[in-house]
Amino acid sequence: MKLLIIRHGDPDYAIDSLTEKGWREAELLSQRLVKLNIDDFYCSPLGRAKDTAKPTMAKLNGKIEILPWLAEFAGVISSPYTNKNRIPWDLAPTLWADEADFYDRNRWMNPSLIASGNVKEVYDQTTLGLSELLREYGWSRNGMLYRCDAESDRTIALFCHCGMGLTIISYLTGTSPFLLWHNFFLPTSSVSTIVTETDRSGNAHFRCVQIGDTSHLYAAGEDISQAGLYPEFEK
Repeated sequence: MKLLIIRHGDPDYAIDSLTEKGWREAELLSQRLVKLNIDDFYCSPLGRAKDTAKPTMAKLNGKIEILPWLAEFAGVISSPYTNKNRIPWDLAPTLWADEADFYDRNRWMNPSLIASGNVKEVYDQTTLGLSELLREYGWSRNGMLYRCDAESDRTIALFCHCGMGLTIISYLTGTSPFLLWHNFFLPTSSVSTIVTETDRSGNAHFRCVQIGDTSHLYAAGEDISQAGLYPEFEK
């Protein structure tokens, strides 16, 4: 099985859509995606993700299913600096980098910073939604391994967001999301590719073979957007 995790184009957050550049990115992305023999398409309910998918779906005259859990990761923590709620990524390193639990796939929810908000609840909703989607294709999880009821070589595309995309990748690869949230970046309109590898006994895992790829922009001479990448950390 192959999953294509696609971040929306350069966003105009004020109207939850795309900038002029974002529409150019969506068009270039569509020219790439129509060649990939994608079986099924899924999308976040947010406007910037749906608009990114439009050029692709128009070319294919295809259908796309909206999945509410694919919306941008909505979990928040309470900042100890301001006592205000904020997203759990792009945090100042002093808030998390020396906390060993944040590096552990099983213990990253233990620190008080996570308990200060609803990150666990939103993460559980996200992984439940992802697991239910994979089960529709015959894949079930047992511990850290997957099994498939039948041969599955389907390719599916998920139009979503930076935080959500990194959350999905971390779950499928058995990694703490804190590591991906703070050490990796998905540029706008980028494609991340996750594939299954199955052994002779039928046990499988997911391998990330491409993350944040923007070769469709590079080939067209379109600059890479910095949207969502902060050179200075906000408290």
